[in-house]
Amino acid sequence: MAAPLRPFRLRRPGSAQKFGAAAGSLRGLLRKGCRLLQLPLAGSRLCLYEDGTELSEAFFRTLPPQTELVLLRPGESWPGCCGDLERFLAALCCRTDAVLEAARRLLEDERAPRRQRLLADLIHNLSGDGAAERRDEDGKWFEGLESRFKNKSSYMRYSCESRIRSYMKEVSNFISNVHPTARDAYKRILDLMSDKLKSVKYNGSYFDRTEEEAAMRLCTKEGWFSCQGPFDRDDCPCKHSINPYTNRESRILFSTWNLDHIIEKKRSVVPELAEAVKTRDGREVNWEYFYQLLFTVHNLKLVHIACHKKTNHNLSCDKTKIYRKRKQTHEIA
Repeated sequence: MAAPLRPFRLRRPGSAQKFGAAAGSLRGLLRKGCRLLQLPLAGSRLCLYEDGTELSEAFFRTLPPQTELVLLRPGESWPGCCGDLERFLAALCCRTDAVLEAARRLLEDERAPRRQRLLADLIHNLSGDGAAERRDEDGKWFEGLESRFKNKSSYMRYSCESRIRSYMKEVSNFISNVHPTARDAYKRILDLMSDKLKSVKYNGSYFDRTEEEAAMRLCTKEGWFSCQGPFDRDDCPCKHSINPYTNRESRILFSTWNLDHIIEKKRSVVPELAEAVKTRDGREVNWEYFYQLLFTVHNLKLVHIACHKKTNHNLSCDKTKIYRKRKQTHEIA
């Protein structure tokens, strides 16, 4: 017996226009969709608008009526609804009442939980005065902070510096695990790293939207930060983003984001540094390589707490970069 007809909503990638079609099978819906949207049937596929999952006949039977689907022609792909919202976010440079109103209208009609969350986060991030910088312009943002912070960027720099200082403290405290014969050399490397960090103000510019050198920032000029995804991915699957400059709640929430070491600090980098100093046998330890792994964005990813995987990364230091030829300066005896 033929399966009863169920209604679905079809659209093309990147298009807001939707078409209604009813079918009792995936093949039947695909045939109707191709006819409606004037696409070739051969090679065309249907996937969920929500997350891009491609439909099979068995999966199709589990879908509720009015599920939103994307019809793909041969060679096309669809990453999920985040693609639409990502383009929307990319167009934003600052808060506007029109954008907030549009986002609120979208949220009122939205049923998919994932898109509801993304729109709610967007509205929250925009509901503040992100353009304001000084305490006298946005006093609520500074509630709970010491009076010495006169502007938002100074606090954000301090926040980043504090994280980098904590990494330096961990490296310093590890000296008790270093072989006694190598501790003096380890201490000299600590001094070199500390001097370099002081010279660059503990890389506080990573969180600072006012710095001129964009390459040294993790945020845009407007103060937006995007999650860079787990250590084993090149992007964030949920497209997390935040602007801690907009309001107090976003500032506090941003403090739960992490600077994640891709090659892990505790499991790999620091123990490898200690071992390198112990077994150097006349070679010079390439302390700048370890500095790069510990304190710079070459090995640090800014990640939302949900994307911070605390399992073993199973990554190690590059053995070819641990030592270098002896130089006349910064010599490790």
